[in-house]
Amino acid sequence: MPEEVLFESETRLRRDEIASHLRAVADRLNGDGELTLSGGGDSLTMAVPESATFEVKAERETGSGPDELSVEFELEWDEGDGAEGGIDIE
Repeated sequence: MPEEVLFESETRLRRDEIASHLRAVADRLNGDGELTLSGGGDSLTMAVPESATFEVKAERETGSGPDELSVEFELEWDEGDGAEGGIDIE
């Protein structure tokens, strides 16, 4: 299935700044479930339904240069899956 990137941001931050962003996401999920992502002049609002698939993945990327480790957190749901309004791009 083809993928369409609706929003993407990659910024090097300190651990405490990353934790602050993750807390903000957690607070929104505990609240109305509406997430607004913004950066670089772009903004995207998504309504996360009451139930979604939560994936956690740890990876090691090898190749040229030193190995790179990563942890990815992903929320996934079908568009229109109980989310009023779906996805809005402002």
